[in-house]
Amino acid sequence: MDTSSFKTISANKKTVEKNWVIVDADGQTLGRLASKVAILLRGKHKPNFTPHVDCGDNVIVINSKKINLSGNKWEQKKYIRYTGYPGGQRSLSALEQFGKNPNSIIEKSVKGMLPKNKLGANLFRNLHVFSDSDHKFEAQKPSTIDLNKVN
Repeated sequence: MDTSSFKTISANKKTVEKNWVIVDADGQTLGRLASKVAILLRGKHKPNFTPHVDCGDNVIVINSKKINLSGNKWEQKKYIRYTGYPGGQRSLSALEQFGKNPNSIIEKSVKGMLPKNKLGANLFRNLHVFSDSDHKFEAQKPSTIDLNKVN
């Protein structure tokens, strides 16, 4: 019996094949988009997924200003930060945060779905969000991906 087929192959930095993909956020719901982008960044859709290795793809999200939030989240959802000074807690509604920077809403929601360690920080560097359909990564020849086909 050939037991070489039973070996588990663990990916490492040298054996990982990273692709460039484009995700269109036009008409997508924020949480569903963010969870699928996090799966792509992490590499969980690949058969050689290894939890401690960056084996995910580089993801370009376009049309971030056309994202949807369900229900009353535009007014009720709060983005809270702290200045570091006593009494320095500041909050913005989703609509105010979207007005300041439409990319930050997607970035914050995806970052919250990644690991909270050095690996998560490295994975987050593979995310590039643009508010319209123009992006600066044409040279990488990214392929467009349909989010409905991502698990």
